[in-house]
Amino acid sequence: MKVFGKWDASEVEIPDLSVRGYINLKPRAVMHTGGRHAKQQFKKSELHIVERLINKMMRREKNTGQKQTAYRIVDEAFDIIHSRTKENPLSVLIRAISNAGPREEVVRLKYGGITVPKAVDTAPQRRVDTALMLIAKGAWQASFKSKRSIQSCLADEIIAAANYDVKSFAVSRKDSIERVAKAAR
Repeated sequence: MKVFGKWDASEVEIPDLSVRGYINLKPRAVMHTGGRHAKQQFKKSELHIVERLINKMMRREKNTGQKQTAYRIVDEAFDIIHSRTKENPLSVLIRAISNAGPREEVVRLKYGGITVPKAVDTAPQRRVDTALMLIAKGAWQASFKSKRSIQSCLADEIIAAANYDVKSFAVSRKDSIERVAKAAR
């Protein structure tokens, strides 16, 4: 079974060992589970990574709850990625997720009446979720009040994050999160 009937997930390698267990590339007949993962905490790791990206794309503005529209956006963005990079878009997406997920974050601890920031390592599940959220958010911000389509903005964001380009919204936000965590050590 191929993703969108075009892209084979069996040839994709996940280079980042920390998120390997939280990125699912097993073939699915459809990219619509209907929220069956919502009852348990780590069940969303069993969703295909492309479906999780589709779910993140339908969280904003006009696409709220419109899964078919988000499905079409991601499908067309994958076509654009393939035409620009001549690579499997799934491998580009996996590289983008591993580059855009912050490895360290800040939590606030209260000692008496004082709030103190403390740097902590980010859980792998949260790294994947944050990376997908930052990629989707960057694509929406790039296409807002712009002549560019959301499909081309999503493709640009994924390609830039895969290349670790600091012009990418996701990579720049990841760097700022890690910079704050480094200061709180």
